[in-house]
Amino acid sequence: MGDARAIVDTFAQHGGRIDLARAAFPQVAQWTDLSTGIAPWPYPMAHSAEATQSLPDPAELAALEAAAAAFFGVAPARVVAVPGSDLALRLLGLVLGRDRPQSRAAVVRPGYSGHLAMWGAHPVTECSADALVPMAQTHDVLILARPNNPDAIIADRTQLQVAASLLAARGGHLIIDEAFADADALDSLAGCDWPGLIVLRSFGKFFGLAGLRLGFVIAPPEIGTQLRGLIGDWPISGPALATGLAAYRDSAWRRAQRTRLADASQRLADLLTGHGIEIAGRTAFFVLIQTPERDGLFVHLAQAGVLTRPFGYAPGWLRLGLPRDESDWTRLGDALAGWRIG
Repeated sequence: MGDARAIVDTFAQHGGRIDLARAAFPQVAQWTDLSTGIAPWPYPMAHSAEATQSLPDPAELAALEAAAAAFFGVAPARVVAVPGSDLALRLLGLVLGRDRPQSRAAVVRPGYSGHLAMWGAHPVTECSADALVPMAQTHDVLILARPNNPDAIIADRTQLQVAASLLAARGGHLIIDEAFADADALDSLAGCDWPGLIVLRSFGKFFGLAGLRLGFVIAPPEIGTQLRGLIGDWPISGPALATGLAAYRDSAWRRAQRTRLADASQRLADLLTGHGIEIAGRTAFFVLIQTPERDGLFVHLAQAGVLTRPFGYAPGWLRLGLPRDESDWTRLGDALAGWRIG
């Protein structure tokens, strides 16, 4: 078990590390990567020579932000396109920390590691999702994901509104990371007119194009102005502008993607419970399981060519993303059939 734990720890920081998997399990010829929460069916890229040969057009950036704003249900003036929501987190940490050098941030845990990293040397308090209002009474910024990653908890809207009001009364901010919200846009907080509210949205997870590096910050105009000053005149590549604009205008594809996600998430949950594995949380993008034999199961699946996502802070947790096609479903099903807990 000690050897298994050492292997697992290698993969406990981030998903998507097929390079590490190939090094750790060189006997595996083909991999099914279930270690991320990215939709496995990508939106078709908008290809054109002009998109890569010319500097991005500011008018296209404005059009993309307007299309995204319509999708989010907010005014275009509140939307800033950024090269990935992870970078946006770090820029927000810089902006908010610069405005208030002595500010105190509260970060809901468990959660995305970038929510801690964004604050640099500023003091950070870790808290649970049921402590939102108390944290808002004593801190200047509160950040959490909704739904949360990896446990899929959806923080209560009423408590968040109270927290936002308490923070704003002192000039503070509530930051909601909605990286996994596009599968159920009706539950988004992006359109809420709460003072001091900042919402982040990811493009790559729902549209299956994480490598395109595109995201959005929905924030009060004064925050948006500072972000624009940091990211410069051409923050988004030409291919990302063209693809994002096409995707946000393609309502039929989005409806089909939501159906694919919902069906695959249910199929994955049924497959896991059918093998006696306990589900600890689930979104349309991934399923979190819990087992005392987590390390052994991770290694067993990896030896069968299935990469999953362990978490160092929760020794029993293992997260599985969605298989792309029937060959991936077969590989996962065969691997689980060969697994015996106990």
